This record gives sequence, C-alpha cells and structure tokens, in this order.
Amino acid sequence: MALTPSNMLPLGTQAPDFNLPNSVDGNQVSLSDIKSDKATVVMFICNHCPYVIHVNSQIVDIANAYNQKGVSFVAISSNDVENYPADSPEKMKEVAEKLGYSFPYLYDESQEVAKAYDAACTPDFYVFDASMKLAYRGRLDASTPGNGEPLTGSDLRSAIDAVLNGTGEIANQKPSMGCNIKWKK
Repeated sequence: MALTPSNMLPLGTQAPDFNLPNSVDGNQVSLSDIKSDKATVVMFICNHCPYVIHVNSQIVDIANAYNQKGVSFVAISSNDVENYPADSPEKMKEVAEKLGYSFPYLYDESQEVAKAYDAACTPDFYVFDASMKLAYRGRLDASTPGNGEPLTGSDLRSAIDAVLNGTGEIANQKPSMGCNIKWKK
C-alpha cells in the first residue's frame, strides 16, 4: 500500500464516457445510463484498500441520502486483479451485496476509464453537475484510518449540496488520499 493523493483533474472537465460491466448483475453500464440531470458522483474504489474499507459505510449513507434528491452514484474498480485477486469482479459482487451498495459497482479491466478520469487512488471522488462538467474532485472528509477524525462525509456532502443548490464553485477542494490504483505492468 502506497499512500497516494488524487491527481485533481481540472474543474470543468467533461465527464469521460464509459461502458463497463456491473459486477453485481453482469449488465453493461454506461455513463449515459446512470447520469443525473442534477448531479452525478463517480467514485474509484476497490475491495481491499483500508482507506476504502474505512469510508464504505459513509459512502453507502451518502448515496442512500442523495439518491432521494436525484443524485446518481457509480463506483468503479480499476485495480489489476491478477495481482490483487481480492478486487476481482466476483469479490466486488460480494462486497456490494454485503454492504448494500445502492449504486452500480463497475469493473474497469482495461484501466482505460481510470486513466480517462486521471484517477490515482482509492477512494477518489468526482462530482459532476447537470451538464456533466466536473465541479468537485477530492476527498470524502478529513477522516483516514487511525487519524481520529470523525467519519462524516462532510467534504463530499458539501460539494453535492453546492451543485444541487447551484451555489457555484466549491471552495477549498482537498485531494483524496488512499492506496494507489494497482496498475497492470
């Protein structure tokens, strides 16, 4: 595990398209299938990362709360499963069902989607507005495993609220920190 920050894709970037298999039901899911006319959250996560494990309950809570407000969520795992079998699609399905993910959990086998989003770590969060322009990229909140900060999801919640309320640019965006994406050799 190498502690890695987000790359901080430029704000205003149009959401890169994708068409990936959902590990839960095997169906192909594209960005156009899940995008919202209010806000869309794209998350790069994986099963084995202690940073993702630490925030999983908050991700589920936020998705459940904001789905009711018309916000769409999607999670993508881009890790090399040959060297990290705990992140395989079969294991992704188990995690999604166990934790009650209310959003698709997609497998990016080619890693092209992670590259298109300039994703660097897990977890890595992106919030797109109604026109699918990037409004926020960064952390869930200040909590990391062992730092004693409460797990609130405050940064991501504030970003989603700002997009929903049309209050303009989200100030003070801090990069996420987590395990590096496990790139294929």
